[in-house]
Amino acid sequence: MRVLIKPIITEKATNDSEMNSRYTFLVSNGSNKLQIKKAVESNYGVKVEKVRTLNYGPVRKTKYTKTGIQRGKTKILKKAIVKVSEGDTIDFYSNI
Repeated sequence: MRVLIKPIITEKATNDSEMNSRYTFLVSNGSNKLQIKKAVESNYGVKVEKVRTLNYGPVRKTKYTKTGIQRGKTKILKKAIVKVSEGDTIDFYSNI
């Protein structure tokens, strides 16, 4: 099972990483905090102090079309905010 799916690079997440050394990742739904900590430490070579997770449920949507009502929903997402120790940084742009 792959724990880390991708880093989240938004304006808010980038500002949080520069000011507070906290990095945001999209993770698999079944992963826990210990697995996330081990994956970040092994992939990026940093020491993780704290991991916070957020679960986002599906967003249900309804469209009214000529043929009738169409219902759908988005995927369930799980984010992790990882605080690394003082002096450690993660460079997401190094292998572009």
